[in-house]
Order: sequence, then C-alpha cells, then structure tokens
Amino acid sequence: MVRLKLSTTSSILTFAECPLLLDDDIMTDQELLSRAAAYAAGHNLHLAERLGFGIHGMVFVAESNLEGGRTPVKAHREEPPFLRELEAYDILAAEAVTRIRGFNVPQLIAADTHLRIVEMSIVTRPFVLDFAGAYLNPPQFDEDIWANWEAEKREQFGHQWPKVQIVLSELKRFGIHMIDVSPSNIAFEAPPPGIKERW
Repeated sequence: MVRLKLSTTSSILTFAECPLLLDDDIMTDQELLSRAAAYAAGHNLHLAERLGFGIHGMVFVAESNLEGGRTPVKAHREEPPFLRELEAYDILAAEAVTRIRGFNVPQLIAADTHLRIVEMSIVTRPFVLDFAGAYLNPPQFDEDIWANWEAEKREQFGHQWPKVQIVLSELKRFGIHMIDVSPSNIAFEAPPPGIKERW
C-alpha cells in the first residue's frame, strides 16, 4: 500500500501541483485496478476504461453487465481521502444537492469501505466533482499561503474565477472546503479545444 509524503512547502498543495514522494506504503496503480475490478465483479459491472488518475486514486468507467449503463468507479489510494470524499457525498445527498449554482454534482451510487471504492453517477458539463482533497473543517493556513493559492487559482480559471468562488462558497455552506480546485474538477460548459470530455 502507498502512503503519500508531501514535501515541506509554503503553499497549498493541490492535486495538480502536488509533488509525490513515494514510499513503500503507497498503493500501486495495479492494486487500484485490482480493487476496482473486485468491486466491479461484485456489483455486476465490468471495467471498460480508465477515466482519470491522480494523487488520490484512479477513476474507471464501469459498465453494467445487466442494464448496459455506465458509471464512474473511483479507487482511492489511502483511507483518509476516501473517507473525506464519502462524507462529502453523504453531506450532499442528505441535502439533496444535485446542482450547485448550475454545476452538476455526481450522486453517490454505492461505496465499499474495505476496497475504498466510490461509485457515482455520470455528470455532464458544467460540473463540480472530486471531493477527496476537500476539507470537512475549515483549513488553517497563513494569509500569505491563501494569497498564493488564490493567485494560482485566479490564473488557472481566468475570467471564470469569480464563478468558481461562488461554487466554493456554496460548498462551504455544507461544510465542504474544496482546496484541490482545478479546471478539471470545476468544469464549465465547453471543454478546451481538442479535449475529449468523458465525465
């Protein structure tokens, strides 16, 4: 199994910027694939393709053996991000949240705590997803770190940043403090040219 070691830094590390220092505890991609396949086999699904990957795990498209439908299945490398993501989905489900300020939110279909798998609904753009890096309590960072983080996000999102801030504020109302923010997990209407959209 793999445990992430983050380098000491004076900025907020997010999914896109986080440097990985692997040690013996980190779950390999093959282990993630094996767990996702075990989950799929137990739920009348089969894995069709890998949809994405990152520091928290891998996402696969799973197809139903019975109904022909498709769902994303996310295998998490570590328990803490899995539990954060699961709790975020539970919070949103309890509040019947399917959209946040016009952004579609995936719905939790099922989860397996032993395999650290989350199965969710497919969403189309615009969407907000990937809560494994979210904090469920307000994070405590110095003002200069927040300022650097905001400058980076402002650059990433450009003129869309004010809309992203509104989405983040709405999530905070539910106790979900999303720090791992990028154009891949808060996505607007049109994908960039040449990008095939699969969510």
